[in-house]
Amino acid sequence: MSETTASETRQLPVRGVHHLVLTTDDMKVTIDFYTEVLGMKLVHAMKVPPGLGTGKANRGNPPFENLRHYFFDMGNDSMLAFFEMPKGVRKHGDRDDLGNMQHVSFVVTAQMQLAMKERLIAMGYEAHGPIRVSPGSDSLYFKDPVNDIRLEFSTAPAQGEHQNVMGNRSQTKAMARK
Repeated sequence: MSETTASETRQLPVRGVHHLVLTTDDMKVTIDFYTEVLGMKLVHAMKVPPGLGTGKANRGNPPFENLRHYFFDMGNDSMLAFFEMPKGVRKHGDRDDLGNMQHVSFVVTAQMQLAMKERLIAMGYEAHGPIRVSPGSDSLYFKDPVNDIRLEFSTAPAQGEHQNVMGNRSQTKAMARK
């Protein structure tokens, strides 16, 4: 019996990412960057209801009351969200510390990756790449200028318009453990 790869069809307990939540202390500039520069659509905005920040009903929200919580469409039925933290009460995290998010990578076509590189540079942002990061996979790296979050546009150029993330990265368990 052969080992299965991660790309083979099977029933998983999750379908994908519903939303990934990051933090900012400047929601206006964050909205401008993610909508105007990266082209994501702002799809939902809310204030965390009273009591959910510091009260008994807190379910893991940041420990502040009345925070704004905004959601952006990042494609394929998943969202990127931000909590707006009060200015000056939290420091920027080190992306390489344990438990912190190191970076976010978005799936794009090779054509879109190059177009976004041109767009970022034309708008005054640094963009590095595309860089071949593994066989058949290229990445473009840049930063969210407001929150110092490392971002990446990843593509498998040979896959054209039909990017298949799992198909491009799947290995057997034995291969992954080498």
